[in-house]
Amino acid sequence: MTTMADDVGRLAPGPAGSRLASGLGFAVLSAASFGLSGSLAKGLLDAGWSAGAAVAIRVLVAAAVLAAPAALSLRGRWGLLRRNAGLVAGYGLVAVAGCQLAYFNAVVHMQVGVALLIEYTAPVAVIGWMWLRHGHRPGVLTLAGALVAALGLVLVLDLLSGADLSVVGVAWALGAMVGAATYFVLSASESNGLPPLALACSGLTLGAAALVLAGLAGVVPMHVSTAAVAYQGSSVPFWVPLLGLGVVTAAVSYVSGIAASRRLGSRLASFVALLEVLFALVFAWLLLGELPRGVQFVGGAFILVGVVVVKLGERRTAAAAG
Repeated sequence: MTTMADDVGRLAPGPAGSRLASGLGFAVLSAASFGLSGSLAKGLLDAGWSAGAAVAIRVLVAAAVLAAPAALSLRGRWGLLRRNAGLVAGYGLVAVAGCQLAYFNAVVHMQVGVALLIEYTAPVAVIGWMWLRHGHRPGVLTLAGALVAALGLVLVLDLLSGADLSVVGVAWALGAMVGAATYFVLSASESNGLPPLALACSGLTLGAAALVLAGLAGVVPMHVSTAAVAYQGSSVPFWVPLLGLGVVTAAVSYVSGIAASRRLGSRLASFVALLEVLFALVFAWLLLGELPRGVQFVGGAFILVGVVVVKLGERRTAAAAG
């Protein structure tokens, strides 16, 4: 877990300034690659794939891509995996498999936008966890940024007209929120000595195994198709979006997300990750022809402002601790 001293080191002037800049870059890359997953997956679902099958193969491909680099990053220190078995289990079962399973079960009972909004209350959960567990009381600016970003999400997801809520769906969406919050908190942990590539690969491997077992148990339907996948009037072989899901939206996104969290801290990284919603809208427009409405662009501006305010709040909190 991150400490306030870690946050001071991340946000202080000098060499830590480049650490902050690189952290923001990794966070944006992670948000963009995660944001692409919805559009790629929708094409597969329309072609006859089940969500469970698409997610399982996505995680399996990512684990395979990262296997060799992860082994090299360990440099023979295999004992790190044994010593961090709990961390890997939490990351793979809760942050990867559990989050995905909960989200897809949520959308069975409620609108996708509503489920996504509930899941993206994860930054608020991260603030609460850091406050209760580590005594990192959020400042006024951090809380203000959280409120502004939350309002932006409401506008981006166009929920002002109201939406029907299912108690079961809300419960599953809250489970996805816990998974997302766990992802940010565990990704920010540096004291374990486990390289980001090793954590991502081992967690993805365990998550993939859990998803396959869930499919065999009938918890998640597993249907595949070899039909061509259509995007904006064009069609591509089914394996093209599958590779995109595995390599870009899983391998790249998880590794860059861990790198971002370790540079920015779990709270700030979780708020920058809200940009995933904006990237998802852009990719949906480019690949599926779903043009965002004006109110969604306004919501995007609110999200950006909220992220900036949170960053300022983190700086003030770190300065006060110093």
